[in-house]
Amino acid sequence: MTRILLGDDDKELVELLDEYLTNHGLSCDAAYDGEQVLEKIKSNIYDLIVLDIMMPKIDGLSVLRQLPTLTQTPVIMLTAKGDEIDRIIGLELGADDYIAKPCNPRELLARINAVIKRATMLNTEVVPLVHDRLELDQIHRVCKVDGQPLQVTGTEFDLLVALLQQQGKVASKEWLSKTVLQRELQPLDRSLDVHVSRLRKKLQPYHDDPIKAVRGKGYQLVL
Repeated sequence: MTRILLGDDDKELVELLDEYLTNHGLSCDAAYDGEQVLEKIKSNIYDLIVLDIMMPKIDGLSVLRQLPTLTQTPVIMLTAKGDEIDRIIGLELGADDYIAKPCNPRELLARINAVIKRATMLNTEVVPLVHDRLELDQIHRVCKVDGQPLQVTGTEFDLLVALLQQQGKVASKEWLSKTVLQRELQPLDRSLDVHVSRLRKKLQPYHDDPIKAVRGKGYQLVL
């Protein structure tokens, strides 16, 4: 059974989401501040974390900064409606997706299923993807450049898989959004661009322009 951690200080919202997600076959734990989120992550294994940005004791962005040393579990952020800055910062810190509050439980379930489906689909691919200097172990979800491990988030790994599968061709933003984020590209949604920018910075020690932006078309992996 898929196990979710709901981190939010709005107890009414947590109860609503808990009931809805449980009725759709998920198992949920709740944490009402940042400290509780970190404590539960240290003592439990989750398939996904839903994390509110505004929480007492330790805010969601501070929790995100600590997560890479604790777990590789994917994260969906809950952000205030229209607060694009928090969304961008959260994605830059490694969150896999976001949803604005007040959130529709049905939409959240769809986002959860999309993130988990993406990871599950890639985990079923047992053949490592190798191209020149880049190697992607899809079983253990490990990325190596020139034989050296490179720490990437789950979404960044999926993005590399998608770009590598294009074998140097330009991948359109529409295709990447459907393939990596499991949703249609929306005009004001900058999630994909932020993930690409973060991944590009990680690869720049190995190449000046590892992921080329082709105006009006999309992105091309040139590493």
